[in-house]
Amino acid sequence: MQSMTKKRTAAFLIDTAVSTAVTLGVEYFLRKKVKNEAVHALVTPTVVLWALEYAQLRKNGQTIGYKAMGLTLENEDGRPLSECQIIKRMAYRDTISTFDYLKDRHAFEQQGQRLPHDSFAGTFVKEK
Repeated sequence: MQSMTKKRTAAFLIDTAVSTAVTLGVEYFLRKKVKNEAVHALVTPTVVLWALEYAQLRKNGQTIGYKAMGLTLENEDGRPLSECQIIKRMAYRDTISTFDYLKDRHAFEQQGQRLPHDSFAGTFVKEK
């Protein structure tokens, strides 16, 4: 696995840990209002992860994990990241990208800067 892919994996794990901590706090308050366990198991963690990632990427092109690993997400054409690009990237990464990985793992690992969800959204990751 390439160095960039390792850094991206570590950054995502950091972001997931931060998101989990925030989710625990949100669930503490939601448990009193929402009794459906499926919401707590599926919806809340996804919404919190996406909301945190969206806000951080929209503000400065980095999440906490990306900042810790010295990475930044940029638009292919040099403009600031758009709302649509960020949402497309997150949705593709959490759905279709998994199947891309299962179909052709070696090609997936070769890319480093541009994984399939980056190509789909028109973004790339670079080291700072």
